[in-house]
Amino acid sequence: MSAWPEDAIEVGRIGDAWGLKGAFRVLAYAEPPLALLAARRWHLRPADEPGPGSAIPPRLEIASVRARGAGYVASSPTVVDRTAAEALRGARIFIARSDFPEPASDEFYWADLIGMAVVNRAGQVLGDVVGLLDNGAQSVLRVQPANGGAELLIPFVSIYVDAVDLPARRIAVDWEADD
Repeated sequence: MSAWPEDAIEVGRIGDAWGLKGAFRVLAYAEPPLALLAARRWHLRPADEPGPGSAIPPRLEIASVRARGAGYVASSPTVVDRTAAEALRGARIFIARSDFPEPASDEFYWADLIGMAVVNRAGQVLGDVVGLLDNGAQSVLRVQPANGGAELLIPFVSIYVDAVDLPARRIAVDWEADD
């Protein structure tokens, strides 16, 4: 059994059993859930920290994940019937960031943006990305100023975002500091 990956990112939860042969619903945190669809190994944790004799395995090999209705259904060679699938209900799914598919050159995983410094064209550090929101039309950066001021909400679109430098952990924006 492999060790817990240092770069593990929570990407979803296991829902109810689906059918009689061990398949189970997956509640993905992203749409589309690229990492869930691509990864063949999931790392699991119970919904709450495990007690003695927890039935949830720390690692699960995945045979398939497919769209089904408004969600996704997955199967594993080690989950052979409905009872075994029901035992997984509520498990938190983690995938090693290193196992995520490479995004296109102008696309970014939210997990990579969190913690990055945001700097405007005047060279002012506006703060750090503490999260993102999805308003349906676009993603929005949630930026917490270092001075503890009010959170800034900056649309993550090319009209406001000049550049994202992943190695430097910096996002350059066309945005004024709130004074």
